[in-house]
Amino acid sequence: MPEPTHILIVDDDQAIRDLLLEGLSDSGYRCDTACDGVEGLKKVRTNGFQLVVSDIDMPEMDGVNLLQEIKKIRPDTEIIMLTGVVDVEIAIQSMRLGACDYLTKPFNLAEVRITVERALEKQRLLRENREYQKTLEMKVAERTAELSRKNREVEELFRRLQTSYQTTLEALATALDTRDTETLGHSLRVAAYTVAVARRMGVREPDLTDIYRGALLHDVGKIGIPDAILRKPGKLTPEEWVEMRRHPEIGYRILHGINFLKAAREIVLSHQETYDGSGYPRGLKGKDIPLGARIFAVVDTLDAMTSDRPYRKALPYEAARAEILKFSGAQFDPEVVKAFLEIPDGEWAEIHRRVMQDVLVRSQMRF
Repeated sequence: MPEPTHILIVDDDQAIRDLLLEGLSDSGYRCDTACDGVEGLKKVRTNGFQLVVSDIDMPEMDGVNLLQEIKKIRPDTEIIMLTGVVDVEIAIQSMRLGACDYLTKPFNLAEVRITVERALEKQRLLRENREYQKTLEMKVAERTAELSRKNREVEELFRRLQTSYQTTLEALATALDTRDTETLGHSLRVAAYTVAVARRMGVREPDLTDIYRGALLHDVGKIGIPDAILRKPGKLTPEEWVEMRRHPEIGYRILHGINFLKAAREIVLSHQETYDGSGYPRGLKGKDIPLGARIFAVVDTLDAMTSDRPYRKALPYEAARAEILKFSGAQFDPEVVKAFLEIPDGEWAEIHRRVMQDVLVRSQMRF
């Protein structure tokens, strides 16, 4: 009978350690705990943990430093970071440094178990892939059939990893949307709308995925905007408006260095540009604006007009169509507007319904 997976829980909060210890032990894992990063690193040096669940904000040694030290001595150990909402940017940094996922406090045990299972599945798949690569060179000649099967496994691994990345990005976008209750689900909707128009314009993979991710993460830079500005009910002062206009560049910097988001971050940087050059931050004009950002400008207006707001009900699609057509050639690319107008109202309504159903499912999973 195989040994149970060995998990280390590192958190300076006794209540969280006890909660995770009980919940993961009940799921059949063998668990150990540490009260800070220093104690956690000592235990990693002397024990073979397959997985570490670590808080970010701890005394003595924080979670990011612990992550870096673990990856030096045990690079195969998977690490899940625990973070507060204010630490989401640090969580993204941790993923760049090798963490496989993160959980935002407060969390529930069902969410923890799913994240742990996904991390261990990724670890298993990567281990199998490495073993395959070691034997492949020796056996290519006599194992052509086996090679084909293994290639399919590698493709499946890549698909699963891409799905894992996508799930993490969508969770991040949803977390960002929750900072503004008026726009819950906005990022997922505009991402789906953007792909619909891009397909109509003949865009194919992998560009569709890049466009989706850019639209999904368009407001990631608002992590760096204070809530006092982001949630201000009244009109922004000139100084506050200058600060708000920084969010595309902040978002670009956050995503810098994440290779699979290289194309997406250009959309993040350019999503407030307008076709006539009056947008920001660079005042780009016409085709100098990435296609994904030109499409986003149209569907962002669609979503704003056809979504409920505290001060008004959602407007009909025909009102949004008229507004977008009115500003074709000025605010919007005429080619994008043409493709947008070719999509019937029923298709927009179905995308909206599907995305909001997904948002509802995600919200229920967190409670």
